[in-house]
Amino acid sequence: MTVRIKSHWHAEGAERSLAEIGSALAFNAWRIAKDKAINLHGEDFVYADDRQRMAVITEYLIFQVQVADRAAHQLLEMDADARRHLIVSFVKSLAQHLQDNSEDLFGPGDYGGPFIALLNQGAADYAEYHFSEDGPSYPFYRHLGFQIQQIMGQEGENRWVIDQVMDKDGPDVAKKTLRILMDLTE
Repeated sequence: MTVRIKSHWHAEGAERSLAEIGSALAFNAWRIAKDKAINLHGEDFVYADDRQRMAVITEYLIFQVQVADRAAHQLLEMDADARRHLIVSFVKSLAQHLQDNSEDLFGPGDYGGPFIALLNQGAADYAEYHFSEDGPSYPFYRHLGFQIQQIMGQEGENRWVIDQVMDKDGPDVAKKTLRILMDLTE
């Protein structure tokens, strides 16, 4: 399934704030993560329930935050304050998307807080992996695949989910996230 990405502003040439860029990036990141979770099911990987599917979406979101953060620093060469403002706006918008969608599925509760905690742990884990102008390194992708495999388990076909994520879905997510970030900031 192809997800439609919205990475260009309607009024091109207008100055956009980092908060607006972060919000637009989050809108697209949510769509990409949801699409990849659906794609895994389409590739015959099995979810036990909607909570497991939402956990996979969350891992893709965490991965996208890491890609955007590294790209803002290394590729866009943003200063520390601008980068922090962009990423905080991005994360707050993602947390709101997660909160809204989780409430629709699971009822009232705090879903944004646990997301932020997972994101902080994920940032510490991803910090060990290399990112270059070509994007994430293979270990960067392997970590994403491992995290998703831990969520989905290793029963039946799910034992191969790590390969799908490392070799196909992860690189596609990174490519789309980088393209969107570059388009939104030009």
